[in-house]
Amino acid sequence: MTSANFYPIGTPGQPWGESEREQWRKNQLPSRSYDDVLSQIRMLGNEYKIVKYGEITCASDTYPLMALRSDDWDESLPAALVTGGVHGYETSGVLGALRFLKEHGQEYKGKMNLLVAPCVSPWAFERISRWNYHLIDPNRSFYAEGKAEEAQALMSLIAPLREQFRVHIDLHETTDSDESEFRPALAARDGGPYIPDVVPDGFYLVSDEENSQLDFQQAIIAAVEKVTHIAPSNAEGKMLGFRVASPGVVEYPNSHYHLCSTMTGARFTTTTEVYPDSEKTNPEECIIAQVEAVKAALNFALDN
Repeated sequence: MTSANFYPIGTPGQPWGESEREQWRKNQLPSRSYDDVLSQIRMLGNEYKIVKYGEITCASDTYPLMALRSDDWDESLPAALVTGGVHGYETSGVLGALRFLKEHGQEYKGKMNLLVAPCVSPWAFERISRWNYHLIDPNRSFYAEGKAEEAQALMSLIAPLREQFRVHIDLHETTDSDESEFRPALAARDGGPYIPDVVPDGFYLVSDEENSQLDFQQAIIAAVEKVTHIAPSNAEGKMLGFRVASPGVVEYPNSHYHLCSTMTGARFTTTTEVYPDSEKTNPEECIIAQVEAVKAALNFALDN
C-alpha cells in the first residue's frame, strides 16, 4: 500500500510542522512504566555498580539514564558494551540485557569488564515508540552532530573507556509495527511516499561492511538458532534491501546511518534483530535469544 493519506497526521507530500509534531506526541500515551526497569537495575546493584550517566526531560517528565558496570573494573581486561532499548519499543532488548546480567554476568568476572545500558530511550520505552520525544530516531544519531539526547549521553559515558572495548552488541527487535506504524510515520513526517517492505521472519544480525568479522557474526547465529529461527534472505539474496553476507547476517555501512553499534570502534560489533510477532516464536523466546546472542558475542571476543 502506498496511499498518500496512509498516515493520519499531516498533509500528504508536506513535511510536518510543529502542530503535527505536537499531535504525534499527544498520541503517544504511556502504556508501561520505566520504573519497572529501574527496579530491576536497583536489584542488580548488589553485584554491579549502578551509574547514572544523565537524564532527559520530556515536557513534565524527567528520566534518569542508568547503566550497570562491573564493580571491579580492571583496565588490564578487555571490556564489553551491551546496549538495549535504543528504540524504546523493542522490548526484548531491554529485558534481554537485564536478564543477561542477572543470570550470566558474573560468569565474566575477572575475564571481561561489563558495561550495560539496558534502556537507552526511557520515554520511548514507556510509549512503545521508535522515536524519542523530539521525533528523532536515536539509532540514527550516534555521531557528534546527532540531535538525540539519549545518544549524546551514552556517547559521553563511554568516551573515557572507548579504547578498552573489544566487543559491543546492541539489542534490537523488528516488529510488525515497523510497517504498520513507524515507517508510515517517517514518510508522513518527512513529506515523502511510504513504500512498503516485508518484515523479516526470524532473528538476524546487522553487520558493518566496513568491519565485517563474519566469523563473529556466524558464531552468534549458531548460538541463537538453537533458541529461535533465523530469518531467510529473499530470492535476490537480500533482506530489507541489503545484501545478506551470510545466513542471518545483513551487511551495510553502519557508520553511514550513525548506528549505536559504531560508537565504540570495537573490533567486534553487531546489532541483533528478533521478530517477536512471528507465529514461530514468542516474547520469552526472544528474550532468551537476546541473552544467547550476548553470551556468544562475549565468548567469541574473549577467545579471539
